[in-house]
Amino acid sequence: MLSLTQNIIIAVVVMALTLLFMAAVNRYRAVKGRYEHEDMVGWQLNVLATTHAVILGFMLYTVWTNFTDVSLNVELEASALRNLYRLAEGLPEPARSRLDAQVKAYADAVISEDWPVLARGGTPEKSHLISQQMWRTLISVREGSAAELAALDHALSELSAMTEHRRTRLLQASNRLPVVLWWVLLVGGVLTIASVAMFGSRNRLLHAFQVFSLTLLITLSLLAIADLNRPFHQGWVHADVYPFERAREHMNQDIP
Repeated sequence: MLSLTQNIIIAVVVMALTLLFMAAVNRYRAVKGRYEHEDMVGWQLNVLATTHAVILGFMLYTVWTNFTDVSLNVELEASALRNLYRLAEGLPEPARSRLDAQVKAYADAVISEDWPVLARGGTPEKSHLISQQMWRTLISVREGSAAELAALDHALSELSAMTEHRRTRLLQASNRLPVVLWWVLLVGGVLTIASVAMFGSRNRLLHAFQVFSLTLLITLSLLAIADLNRPFHQGWVHADVYPFERAREHMNQDIP
């Protein structure tokens, strides 16, 4: 969703604001008066930080798992398309020529339209229309040799798998973390960082390093979740259309 440069800018701004907040607290409230109560608030800070760390880690694991599922599904869809291209060679004419052209058109549609449309949050239609044409082409085959009918049966199976993977891809593109979970992540991060910044310490340099480190870790985690949560947006981390580009290249070169 965000480029590398945008992620870096956000991280720098957040860390700068946090350090300014810590400096303001140190200026207007004596550090000595705060660290005298460390035994009273230390355990509360530990509970808050641990709770947010568990939630943050769980969310990061969830979006990363979903992202790997998206990448695998894209590979499977492209693989089914390549199998269709190969199986088209075993069909009788004119179905063979029509399916050959439709498979290539589908790859082109996914590369040129599906990814840009999904990046904008839309639903691509051209690839859906081409897949419908593929179904009509295969169903129109009524007779042929035993080998041709076997190729037809396998082609129908691969087309069914490809259609299922496409539907899964559209569903994955529309999935988002609920807003309430983003509030939990953001509010928890702000409370944790603010609590650490307000915590008294006899060594100001060490305290500043602790605040800086915690802020950097939480900010990077939230940015990673934001990117992985929208896998088809052209951000720093996104699902790659390369499997379809590779499939189209192999079709052009006629590589098995």
